[in-house]
Amino acid sequence: MYKPSVKTVSALGGRNPIPDKLFYKIGEVSRIADIKPYVLRYWETEFSFLKPRKNKSGQRVYVKKDLELILEIKRLLYQERYTIEGVRKRFGENTAYVKHPAESKAVDTPLQDKILEHVRKRLREILSKIQ
Repeated sequence: MYKPSVKTVSALGGRNPIPDKLFYKIGEVSRIADIKPYVLRYWETEFSFLKPRKNKSGQRVYVKKDLELILEIKRLLYQERYTIEGVRKRFGENTAYVKHPAESKAVDTPLQDKILEHVRKRLREILSKIQ
């Protein structure tokens, strides 16, 4: 039997707490987040940062971090009334689709260089603000 944390219960408004497990199947995620499975699959196509692993039989396997991300996306879309594009911007994702590292073993080097340069630039900005 699981014991949800206070943070988890309050984040969900006291309903459908996140069970303390290593992995969740799409049906469990659907039930916990109160979102239909086809919506979760659609979100995977729209948000490159939402990519659950798949097990040997091809079933989606979500981790707690994925579930928390899904709950945040749901909050932004349904409560805050963000658009899909707005959610992408909120999570710092370019509108152009960027390959997720899990999709491909060989990451395109120019793309990787561009991403690294962007991260370095942001880190320099942050560092200058805290100094």
